[in-house]
Amino acid sequence: MKRTLVWAHRGASGYAPENTLEAFHKAIELKADGIELDVQMTKDGALVIIHDETVNRVSDRRGWVKDFTLEEIKTLNVNKKFPEYGVVKIPTLEEVYMLMKESGLLINVEIKSGIIFYDNIEEKVLDLTKQMGLEDKVIYSSFNHYSVMKLSELKPTVETAFLYEDGYIDMPEYALRHGVKALHPALYNLQYPNFIKECREKNILLRPWTVNEPEYMKMVCENNLEGMITNYPDIGLKIAEEQRSNI
Repeated sequence: MKRTLVWAHRGASGYAPENTLEAFHKAIELKADGIELDVQMTKDGALVIIHDETVNRVSDRRGWVKDFTLEEIKTLNVNKKFPEYGVVKIPTLEEVYMLMKESGLLINVEIKSGIIFYDNIEEKVLDLTKQMGLEDKVIYSSFNHYSVMKLSELKPTVETAFLYEDGYIDMPEYALRHGVKALHPALYNLQYPNFIKECREKNILLRPWTVNEPEYMKMVCENNLEGMITNYPDIGLKIAEEQRSNI
């Protein structure tokens, strides 16, 4: 039986500043199966890796990502939690792709288009993925399901997933109806009655986030879900391997 895959959430963000080359390098070092990252766009159209629509939480400045040029956003220090790393910069998607290309890891690109409707972000991401020769390594997701559908329209062969949070009704059927092969729900959605069973019946893959506690990692693996998205990929991998050896 295949084991549950472990993806490093914003890189190995339990050990290094989130969504940075340092965090993605740490994920490679910890032997994660893949990484998850968030893509937004600068004022001059550069694809940059940052979770929030503003730089306020992670950096030493304030403002919207969309209002910075690439040159300006590259001056920010996004390390508030890990002094051992010193000054850490926001990377571009191209820089992350260059780092990941030799690793062979899967890359879950989350399009952050739910609040700011970035012009042609889907086209730009698809073009860069193709240019870098990573089309077979990238899975796309978004909380903005219009973006997910646009990606599929632009390139029908892409693998996509719907991200979502609380209390949606009949998500397995919704994914099936829209031709989406996977759901990436917040972890607590797994407790809805028959949810996992219905996903399995409809061949919808499940990769919940953010699975950081060992008890929930074990639960995900015991249910033989396709993947988990975690800040601590080393712990997730240890539990996934233990679970497989117990079968």
